Amino acid sequence: MITISIDAMGGDRGLPATIPAALEVLNRHADVTLILVGDRARIERQLSAAGAPTSERLRVVGASEVVGMSESSASALRKKKDSSMRVAINLVQDGVADACISAGNTGALLATARFVLKTIPGLSRPAICTALPRVRGHTYMLDLGANVDSPAEILFQFGLMGCMLISCLDGKASPSVGLLNIGVEDVKGNDTIKAAAELFKRSDLNYVGYIEADDIYAGDTDLVVCDGFVGNVALKAAEGVAQMITATIREEFCRNIGARCAALLAKPVLRSIHQRLDHRRYNGASLLGLRGTVVKSHGGADVMGFRCAVEVGIQEVRKGLVRRIEKFLIERSAAATFPPSTSATSESECAST
Repeated sequence: MITISIDAMGGDRGLPATIPAALEVLNRHADVTLILVGDRARIERQLSAAGAPTSERLRVVGASEVVGMSESSASALRKKKDSSMRVAINLVQDGVADACISAGNTGALLATARFVLKTIPGLSRPAICTALPRVRGHTYMLDLGANVDSPAEILFQFGLMGCMLISCLDGKASPSVGLLNIGVEDVKGNDTIKAAAELFKRSDLNYVGYIEADDIYAGDTDLVVCDGFVGNVALKAAEGVAQMITATIREEFCRNIGARCAALLAKPVLRSIHQRLDHRRYNGASLLGLRGTVVKSHGGADVMGFRCAVEVGIQEVRKGLVRRIEKFLIERSAAATFPPSTSATSESECAST
């Protein structure tokens, strides 16, 4: 059995999203046990209202505090040691759960997970990685916000972790890797990007060179590597464009009676487009580099979105992703150059992430 701990209180929606999603997961995966962490009384009332009392596969662990979505990571790490987020991560550290899923504050989740679980030996920093839709299939991208400024050696580590993620989850033995840059020419980019490119070129990874932002969604590169500042900006910009296109289509089809009739005729096509581009299907970002599986759900995820995030965690546990990354790095240690490990052990170091 796979056991997943869920920060039931985290996110913009909290229990109205996490509990129905948890029940859907149990119905879809017979080999999964869930632990809901948070306000015990409120969780049990919600479960009772849904006609789903606790059982061997659905347990509740109490936590007296909740990390706010706008709360600083330092405050969450130092002052809220009985938060639903912290307790859910502790369950992974204690071996009670195989993975933790949270829609809570990203900075707090990263800082807490890094402090409690530590990073895999040989890795300096964790990174946030997720799958993104594209014209054909999907691509993976990291970092998406864990590290706003990453030196070349760290970008190379991100590439190693991302390649193992793709090999593990998608079964690709040699996924293609590209560095996100302002152009594809070798002369373009800052010194950090150019230094990172040299590390990739000297490695045995399937490095394809620089790629531009439009290649994220229209290209064919399996893994896009960048620092967290650039990655987060690119991701949020794409989300905004998608929302604008959706709103524009809806507005135009409702403009007049003729447009409404056209909408009825186009409904099957519109439904198919929506399903292909539905961001909820891609919800669930992995915190790679930790000595435990932690998945970040979008803070505003609804029931379907949060369920997808839980299923990302389940898949990573089934594939043994953390163990495989650790083994992969050990096997490559003789050939790859890693900076000295800075696995944080103090609250102050983690809170500054």
